[in-house]
Amino acid sequence: MKKIVAFLFTAASIISFSSCKKYLDVKPKGYTIPQFYDDYAKLMNNGSLVRVSSAYPNYLTDDVQAGEDGDVNTSASYKNLSDFKKNLYTFQKGAVFIPGSSDPYWEPAYSHIYTYNVVINNIMNVPDAAEADKKQLRAEALFGRAFEYLSLVNGYAKHYDATTAGKDIGVPLVLTEDITAAYKWGSVQEVYDRIKADLEIAVKDLPEKSVNIFHPSRSVGYSFLSKMYLYMGKYDEALANAKSALALNSSLIDYSAYTTQKGVTFGRVCLITNKDTRFPDANLSSESVWVRFGASSSGTVNAEVYVSDDLMSVFKKNLPAGATDQRRSLFFCEGESTFGVKTVYFPGRTLYAPYVDFNLGLSSGEMLLIAAECEARVGNKDQAIKYVNTLRDKRIINNQPLVAADGEEALRVVLEERRRELCFVGCNRLVDLKRLNMDTRFAKSITHVQGGKSYTLAPNDNRFILPVPPKVLEFDNKIPQYER
Repeated sequence: MKKIVAFLFTAASIISFSSCKKYLDVKPKGYTIPQFYDDYAKLMNNGSLVRVSSAYPNYLTDDVQAGEDGDVNTSASYKNLSDFKKNLYTFQKGAVFIPGSSDPYWEPAYSHIYTYNVVINNIMNVPDAAEADKKQLRAEALFGRAFEYLSLVNGYAKHYDATTAGKDIGVPLVLTEDITAAYKWGSVQEVYDRIKADLEIAVKDLPEKSVNIFHPSRSVGYSFLSKMYLYMGKYDEALANAKSALALNSSLIDYSAYTTQKGVTFGRVCLITNKDTRFPDANLSSESVWVRFGASSSGTVNAEVYVSDDLMSVFKKNLPAGATDQRRSLFFCEGESTFGVKTVYFPGRTLYAPYVDFNLGLSSGEMLLIAAECEARVGNKDQAIKYVNTLRDKRIINNQPLVAADGEEALRVVLEERRRELCFVGCNRLVDLKRLNMDTRFAKSITHVQGGKSYTLAPNDNRFILPVPPKVLEFDNKIPQYER
């Protein structure tokens, strides 16, 4: 078995051991060894833990149109993109990152898992806290670890298929903070089993009410399970949990109350009645159930990509005459943008530029979409459309209710709404493409055009799977990986 050194970015200020005396007689100079409850509580309040999945996998999707080589929007210029983004966009085979470079998706995830492992494996040994308090902190760490693994396995492995998940290569299951210990490279099934086991333990000890939106409460487990079961194709279970989640929070922001203003970036989307009040970031949103932001590096694609014609066609579909989809109006710049004093023009193109910190954790809007999809698949098609209309009424000015003739039409309506609602946020579209490609009704080839050349990615191609980062392969090039 290999060692996990390659997978972990240990925080510079912390080295943790289950028992200080077991390893050292004195604390290492310049480091802190957690010994008391407050030490572990501070670890769980570390701001880096709320920065999760990167947005760069969007370059693999059908939502993105890269800019021109010398684009008028400098940040969207193709020649200015990082090599790994160009490699993704042109569907290059093999490695995506050049040797020695960092993967801003993989590495933060395992750094977070390291911190969670420190808490999970040691908090019950502290001498200065009640048993219930220690269990609660451990539960929060288990919940966080499970979320990181759900993100990792859906980025770096084949999508879950019950018939092959036991054999499909997953991701490393690192369950200890000891960086010299052997790790297990789990199958997709084993990773999902670990996620479910962590959740089952966590939910029992989570509080009824959390201290803030960054910490999970017991009810947040419904939302997590709903998302997990959706990805597993277990629609009955996903629906039941989505309904339970919505019974606790079905709040939606009314997008009709917002407009845009020129000359600013963050704060570009603001209240009509008060332009000093910006569109709420996830931590201030009534829709948020549990908040996670994009990673600190490549966490968003703000003003970095144009919207593909394919995605624009979806925004135009099912839009009533005289209606305005505020998601398009607020979060995209059509033909021009003004982020400072200068206006930049790009006629015929649409730039993605919300400058809002959306929620990559769990939210009521996503739960409505999960409930709608599952109703369309295994339940009542009219209820599916009802969920969609509930969401659209808060997103579209002058909306008119949709109808569906049958379950399949309802499902298509839901999936199109999901694409509109979640575009460019984290890895949502990549995961949806992978899972929908398993169904011949929705399997889709993607074509990107750049510099007069066309690049096409066929459904279920292994290039939809993010490759193991080069820093990991530098330690051992024989580790299991997909040929892409």
